[in-house]
Amino acid sequence: MMSLELEEISLQQRFEEVIASENKLAIQDFLNHQNISDVATLIYDNEEYEGQIISHLSIHRAASVFKILESPTQKRLIKGLPTLKTTELLNELPADDRVAFLEELPTSIVRDLIKTLDPDERKVTLELLGYPENSVGRLMTPDFVYVYEENTVAEVFDTIRKHAKSSETIDVIYVINERDELLDDIRIRDFILAQPNTKVKEIMDGRFISLHVNDDQETASEIFKMNNRVALPVTGDNNILLGIVTIDDVLWVAEEEFSEDIQKIGGTQALDEPYLEMPLIKLFKKRIGWLVVLFLGEMLTATAMGYFEGEIQKFVVLALFIPLIISSGGNTGSQASTLIIQAMAVGEITVASWWRVIRREIIQGVMLGSVLGIIGFIRVIAWARIVPGVYGEHEVRVAFTVGFALLGVVLWGTLSGSMLPMVLKKAGADPAVSSAPFVATLVDVTGLIIYFSVAYFFLKGILL
Repeated sequence: MMSLELEEISLQQRFEEVIASENKLAIQDFLNHQNISDVATLIYDNEEYEGQIISHLSIHRAASVFKILESPTQKRLIKGLPTLKTTELLNELPADDRVAFLEELPTSIVRDLIKTLDPDERKVTLELLGYPENSVGRLMTPDFVYVYEENTVAEVFDTIRKHAKSSETIDVIYVINERDELLDDIRIRDFILAQPNTKVKEIMDGRFISLHVNDDQETASEIFKMNNRVALPVTGDNNILLGIVTIDDVLWVAEEEFSEDIQKIGGTQALDEPYLEMPLIKLFKKRIGWLVVLFLGEMLTATAMGYFEGEIQKFVVLALFIPLIISSGGNTGSQASTLIIQAMAVGEITVASWWRVIRREIIQGVMLGSVLGIIGFIRVIAWARIVPGVYGEHEVRVAFTVGFALLGVVLWGTLSGSMLPMVLKKAGADPAVSSAPFVATLVDVTGLIIYFSVAYFFLKGILL
């Protein structure tokens, strides 16, 4: 750990020294001999020099650095670079990374930047941008190596030497026919281990997995995870091979989806821009909707309390336990909701698993509710001994009321929190919108009804 910190300090110091020298050749030599990730760190740590850093890198390395930077930094760099450097950088970027950057920009800026691209790159970029947002087509790159089934292994290696430089990966080689239909994908190790005169069709097994160009990006992420692949082919209609999607792009999508789900679970709409870059009025609109919904939901809590106002007046001590009861139900519901949403997101459970889930949550609700109910019961009895008369002469009945109410509310909280995401999924909505605050609000209202119903049962004819 200490050596890493010293290395970072040394890198920063060396960078400051070489920048201060104003020797362009020395700056170029220094930057071009650093790891890509180290150059990115220098850009983050030295915002005032970010334009110089990119400008002094070789164009290939500049593109490699640019594509791993965060979106706000990319936008700032493009805005500050000279037009010629911007054109050079965008043309050098792989098509999928270029599209990922452009789709974050306003349409007017995208239109101007596309005009600066070379004709071939412009055509590819427009084709990818033409696919639906969040589709696999937006992620794929058209740069890949393909061969024909009649080729020999020797001819395959000739093709690799000729075309692999522009390909994003050569871990897998794709086999097509004269109509550009995908026939197979073969790992390069299989070619390496085969004899030079072996034909491709002798190595083929016909077992391959492909994505459709209009598939959702989340679908692609699931397929990658289930099949342990670094790249997958993308086909259009009639099984025509259009491009490939690589694991780095899928990981980027997974990170974005995870961030969106976390924001939704927190009770806000997903942010489509970095927090510090988003205008305040837009951030306000993202947050106010759910707050109003939750506020209106909490007003039902006041309505429920008003309905039981007579019972509270007859036995005021009941009001003391309201926060305890509803918070326990809300916390339990939030727990269950978060667990189910996460399990659905990673494919551990589906809507078809609802009966297994509900059985488990009934058992969990009874177990959790029993523990909290016993603690609540003991607390009432113990406090009545410490402060005699605090609950009147019926402290045991009050203790049973609190204990059984906790059992009922916690059980209801687990059922509500686990089933609501599945109901939304079945209805075609995003399960993440059944966020923890929403579940907590729902359980608050119903928890009051459960609490006063239990109280009426135990205290009827005595205090109520």
